[in-house]
Amino acid sequence: MTIKWVKTDPLVMNGEPFCYGSRLTVRQVLEARGHGMTVVDLLKDHPELRLVGIAEAYAYAAAHRDEYAEFFEADGSLAGPGYTEDEALALPERLRIPGVVVKVPAAA
Repeated sequence: MTIKWVKTDPLVMNGEPFCYGSRLTVRQVLEARGHGMTVVDLLKDHPELRLVGIAEAYAYAAAHRDEYAEFFEADGSLAGPGYTEDEALALPERLRIPGVVVKVPAAA
């Protein structure tokens, strides 16, 4: 069985896309990231989430940038801390999106 990590249902969360197994919308996950919450922080506060589920929420936002434009920086990356390179190794390769899922360190 394949899990659809980001779901939409008009009867759940007023139709707002949400993370499978939780009552957190993609927007709430992005807001938490934008306020500095790391993946570890999110998992600690919301143990119902999974590493891949959070990454899918970030990827969903990237695929729907028009709906989530306020969460993207001028360079096209998502605001706030993303996955580190080491954390991203646990993800399927298609989800290791630089600047969106994986936070690319600023050039020195």
